[in-house]
Amino acid sequence: MKGLPLLFISLLSLGSVIGQVSYTIQEEMTKGSFIGNIAQDLGLETRRLTSGKARIYTRDSDEYIELNRERGVLLVKERIDREALCRRTTPCALHFQIILENPMEFYSVTVQITDINDNAPTFEEGEIKFKISESAVIGAKFVLERAVDLDVGINDLKSYKLNPTDNFALKLHNNADGNKNVEMVLQKPLDREKEEQISLVLTAVDGGEPQMSGTMLIVITVLDVNDNAPVFTQSTYKATVTENSPKGTVVATVSASDADQGTNGKITYSITNTLDDVRKVFKINRESGDVTLTGNIDFEESRNFQIHVRASDDGGLTDSCKLIVDVQDINDNKPEINIMSKSTVISEDAKLNTVVTMINIEDKDTGENGKVQCFISENVPFILKTSTTNFYSLVTDSELDRERLSECNITVTCSDEGEPSLSSSVTLTLQISDVNDNAPVFERSSYEAYIVENNTPGLSIFTVKARDADWNQNARVSYILEDSSVNGVPVSSYVSVSADSGVIHAVRSFDYEQIKDFHFRVKAQDGGSPPLSSNVTVKVMIQDQNDNPPQVLYPVQTGGSLVAEMVPRSADVGYLVTKVVAVDVDSGQNAWLSYKLQKATDRALFEVGLQNGEIRTIRQVTDKDAVKQRLTVIVEDNGQPSRSATVIVNVAVADSFPEVLSEFTDFTQDKEYNDNLTFYLVLALAVVSFLFITCLVVIISVKIYRWRQSRVMYHSNLPVIPYYPPRYSDTLGTGTLQHVYNYEVCRTTDSRKSDCKFGQAGSQNVLIMDPSSTGTMQRIQSERSILDEPDSPPEVRLI
Repeated sequence: MKGLPLLFISLLSLGSVIGQVSYTIQEEMTKGSFIGNIAQDLGLETRRLTSGKARIYTRDSDEYIELNRERGVLLVKERIDREALCRRTTPCALHFQIILENPMEFYSVTVQITDINDNAPTFEEGEIKFKISESAVIGAKFVLERAVDLDVGINDLKSYKLNPTDNFALKLHNNADGNKNVEMVLQKPLDREKEEQISLVLTAVDGGEPQMSGTMLIVITVLDVNDNAPVFTQSTYKATVTENSPKGTVVATVSASDADQGTNGKITYSITNTLDDVRKVFKINRESGDVTLTGNIDFEESRNFQIHVRASDDGGLTDSCKLIVDVQDINDNKPEINIMSKSTVISEDAKLNTVVTMINIEDKDTGENGKVQCFISENVPFILKTSTTNFYSLVTDSELDRERLSECNITVTCSDEGEPSLSSSVTLTLQISDVNDNAPVFERSSYEAYIVENNTPGLSIFTVKARDADWNQNARVSYILEDSSVNGVPVSSYVSVSADSGVIHAVRSFDYEQIKDFHFRVKAQDGGSPPLSSNVTVKVMIQDQNDNPPQVLYPVQTGGSLVAEMVPRSADVGYLVTKVVAVDVDSGQNAWLSYKLQKATDRALFEVGLQNGEIRTIRQVTDKDAVKQRLTVIVEDNGQPSRSATVIVNVAVADSFPEVLSEFTDFTQDKEYNDNLTFYLVLALAVVSFLFITCLVVIISVKIYRWRQSRVMYHSNLPVIPYYPPRYSDTLGTGTLQHVYNYEVCRTTDSRKSDCKFGQAGSQNVLIMDPSSTGTMQRIQSERSILDEPDSPPEVRLI
């Protein structure tokens, strides 16, 4: 049965402790000997020991036991000597913990070491000498040195034998501490004349198997006449000494007396302890019996001492007593903080009560001096929980937020209850790792950006910025343009967003006359998994630029006819001749128009209203004024730089139509030329129309072919934006413009061309000259539609 371990298992339910296992083995087992299957006894699988990085934790620096993770067994790592490990302490046991991680657990294991009979009883001295008077009476006792056996239990010292026993017999006395005092008792009177010296052998025998023994030689010298032995005043003395007392401190004083006189009554004291540390710690004054300290006393090593003192006279008679010294504990040991297992990084989404560190506390003092309380620094999201005596677990107490606390320094302080109190502390640094729990946040709830029309494609318009409170990849923000449309067109054809910087670029050149503003949404998305995002609305407003010249609506200029206004010679000063009507499709000050008279046949006769374009007389018309007056009016806007248009106004100063007709007959000479020109123009228009229709048919055919090939057709649904200019009227009620001009301008975003329609005007005084006529004036009221070309010069039509 030697070397066979015994197993005891007890289950606990405290904190992180799962169970406790006990084994019993014999000392002196060879290295690698089997102790027990710890995995099976704890109900664990061997792979759990491997994945959990199972290891043995012990407070002592010496490790006698090793753990084989692959087999899940405990083995002897070093030879175990019970006597060196525990001395005479019983039972002798090794206590350690099995630590597991992921998750953190620990199990307490006790391995009890049983004694084998590997030590024989020994005497400190191989020979002892006595001087005994021949007058010693029968029954006189002589104290002998006790033998010491390092083994315990049945292997300890069992009995003594004395040989020969002619004059002396052996007597044993059992003490309360289990030890035996050995005395040699005189049974037969000594006769110095017969035997001056006697030699005896004292044998000490233990109770082990096999039985072992030790011997000591006793040499007795027979003396003459000393018939009184020393006698101690007490058989047992008691004293108390405080640990760490200085050397030289007197612990106690023993005293003995001898009735003899002279040298036979002179007493000397000695300490008879063997094989322990008493003689290293204490010494006795041979003359006075004072017991003093010669070494250091540590309560944690020895709590009491038993000192055996012998008193001897010069005649060889002795007596003995026992001095029991109790050591008093003082608070001289700080609590020791041992980190059993710890984590250095914890995720901010860790659950409550997650174990991050396991701590073992040990205070070598006893009583109140050994009671320890531990606490941690305030304002940290962790608490200390005690699982079993002197074992603590540091666990999470509240939710973690890396954005508020990325690194936590936790100071664990442990204090005992001694006077004065002693404490120890250790600081644990814990990094809190980031999870993607914060979405990017824009600096503003919405953005407005401005860009001037006719911009260069690719121009930077604005920059949106979002910040993410997370860290590293989780805080890396990318910007995405959300899908939407502007007037039926994808917003991506208007603007683009830089994914890294958030810079918004114009994809196309904007035209204020087509679109004045539009909005879209930009999404900011982080690089976490899964990603988080937020969005913001951006409104882009197009600013007008003076890129359109004024357009003259009246008087109508055509290429084949001449329109003239008639002014009677009786017209007064301020007479309203006509009114130049113009519009500008720009906005703001770019559309503010001013009218100026650029050229005139007689500048002293007419003026043009700067703001309203009204042409009025500035003096009385006379007979000397020419019938035919030609005025050139320039219309300018208020933009920078300004743009302008010119119109020619023909004015006939006459009281009757025949007079006017005679002035404009010079146009008849060009009639034949105009007829020929008209023929060629019609012919050219027919040729151009034929070519246009042919090209159109070819283009449509190609488009249909490509559509059949790619099945993709581009639809252009650009909306028509109508533009309705204000209504112009003659407000003075004089002259020839006593009517309202009604017209509309229709503009499209793709052709940049306008259709102008003039409505019928009531009581319109227009003089139209037809050279082929016989002089009869006709009032023509018509509705005409013209194609508005912004840059084309005005036309004057003569019929």
